[in-house]
Amino acid sequence: MKNLRFCLIILLVLSFFGCNRESKSFEKLAEVNGEILYLEEFVAMMGEDNWMAMDSSARRKAVEDWVNITILAQKAKKDKLLERPGVKQRLDIAEKKVSANALIAERLSLINISEEQLFSYFRVHRAEFMEPVQFYRVQRICLPSKIQAENVFEKIRDGLDFMQALNRYKSEAPLHLSGDMGFLKPSSADSLFWLSARQLEEGEPGLLRKDDYWYVIRYTEKKEGDDVANFEDFKAEIRHKILLEKQEDVYRQLLRETKAQAGKVFYY
Repeated sequence: MKNLRFCLIILLVLSFFGCNRESKSFEKLAEVNGEILYLEEFVAMMGEDNWMAMDSSARRKAVEDWVNITILAQKAKKDKLLERPGVKQRLDIAEKKVSANALIAERLSLINISEEQLFSYFRVHRAEFMEPVQFYRVQRICLPSKIQAENVFEKIRDGLDFMQALNRYKSEAPLHLSGDMGFLKPSSADSLFWLSARQLEEGEPGLLRKDDYWYVIRYTEKKEGDDVANFEDFKAEIRHKILLEKQEDVYRQLLRETKAQAGKVFYY
């Protein structure tokens, strides 16, 4: 319930920022009483790393929570609860937190982490990355749109055999983009499919988007590779870890810079 209240406050704060919701490049997730909920806004609120780490069922649950929060937010606005002093104060605090976090995130995005820094971290923390690489045998059904992919995904979840779905729907997109992909590893050109497969249980369907197409996937088998994971397999993860470690330093540096440039501060 506490997380629900917090998300509600953040959702209300975002409405004050006047996002350009008419952008045709935004992908729609849902519509609640005429209000469109966009993927880009949701990922910005959740954090891209959190969104990418979720499997398909967790994403559906998160979107459903967002829909429920939007319904409550619309009700609160209709009942003019936002005009109450206590609510206004909490919104003000939430807006400050969102703004401050955006400033920190912007500064973090400007940090250039060199290949040498990444490899140095890998050497120091090598023990964390010594587990054998898991290879996943992935099957995929390529569809031309999110709606079609979700439709096939739901049919499979409701009991349609994956191979029957593959034979039935693979002609809706280029044939060579559907079928058995073989065993994938994280350093391959199809690493996005490997990452998605890693978040699923064996045989469980998942959804992902790549380039101009949507895919329903599953993995039918996994095995350990002959070698332990190498540096290339973990570069993205290492960069994320380094940024997390730098977050506190960035916060303090920003605070020093801003205080030096800002007006006077008085404590009473």
